[in-house]
Amino acid sequence: MSDSISVEMKEAAAAGDPVALCRVMVATPSVNPILAAGGVGERAMADLTCSWLRDWGLETEIVEVEPGRYNVIGRLEGSGPSLLLNGHLDTVGVEGMTTAPFGAELVDGKVLGRGSCDMKGGVASILAATRRLANGGPRPNLIVAFTADEEYASVGMAHLVKSGVRADMAVVCEPTSLTVMPAHKGFVWIEADFRGRAAHGSRPEIGVDAIRHAGLYLAALDRYADDLKARPAHPLLQYGSFHAGTIHGGSAESVYPEGCTLMLERRTMPGEAPGTVMEEFEAVLSELRTEEESLDGTLKMTLKRPGTEVATSSELVQGLLAAIDHHGIEARVEGMTAWVDAAFLNESGVPAVCFGPGDIAQAHTEDEWIEAQQISSCADVLESFARGLAAE
Repeated sequence: MSDSISVEMKEAAAAGDPVALCRVMVATPSVNPILAAGGVGERAMADLTCSWLRDWGLETEIVEVEPGRYNVIGRLEGSGPSLLLNGHLDTVGVEGMTTAPFGAELVDGKVLGRGSCDMKGGVASILAATRRLANGGPRPNLIVAFTADEEYASVGMAHLVKSGVRADMAVVCEPTSLTVMPAHKGFVWIEADFRGRAAHGSRPEIGVDAIRHAGLYLAALDRYADDLKARPAHPLLQYGSFHAGTIHGGSAESVYPEGCTLMLERRTMPGEAPGTVMEEFEAVLSELRTEEESLDGTLKMTLKRPGTEVATSSELVQGLLAAIDHHGIEARVEGMTAWVDAAFLNESGVPAVCFGPGDIAQAHTEDEWIEAQQISSCADVLESFARGLAAE
């Protein structure tokens, strides 16, 4: 933990102060070791958050989901529907940051440092609300779940769902600027391999240019991208999209390239099946083959994640909006374009939405920060929403 955190700050965090909680966590490195050399992972954060939850009276455990990677689960018994509050413990790396990554300074009402926005501010809001709920008064059956590895492969959330943890509803406190986001896009990653025939650059009669074929396929996909925009718009997410992420191929300027590989990403709408997406990409490739006889290309899906949504009329969404309005904050509903761990919960049958402090535009940036007031406001909303469930 950074030396910038005073004893008084640690005591304030232990008492449930939302901004102090955020600052102590920002000062506790938890860089995902898959993303950055020297990343320490979630252990210190797991120990820290688990100790707070245990001190506040929750039944708490640390779970090693993969070697050196940790989830924290806390349970508080109450009444009414069960509520799961979730945040992730890992952060991206710190290379290139212009502010002290783990300084956790409070400047002009902003907490600075890696993870402040994504998403230790959200975790702090969860913790502060949990502290108040544990102190007494109406409280729901509460599950607090802090997970590992969201920034890479989501092994923490995958393990949580596989372990059988269930709730009637869930809030994932990703940075949404205190907007309720009940829908988000998914994605499909596709590897497109094109095989040519190597030859000296002076021998076009025997060489087959794999890079050119990859380029023709990309150009043909422009029509597919236009088609996506012509489909009926999702009320919150608008349209699916496609782009090329990387391209690799060729060996030298004077040699016809014998191979070229494109990595493609298709952002999907809730309900779109990955198999159908693959069929659409295959159809474009098949049509191109009729025009270019020497083209030899294959497609392979390398990763898929579903888009999911919760009805805006649901008890979860409407309850959150009412709690937001109760605290004098503008109640807004929008779509989240990024894929988030809420998908795992929704797919397992637990309705989950995103709602949290901080602007996603600040996530992963060189000067990452979060407005301290939003952390406190989010904690207020979560507490009110949870108590409303318990009173039913």
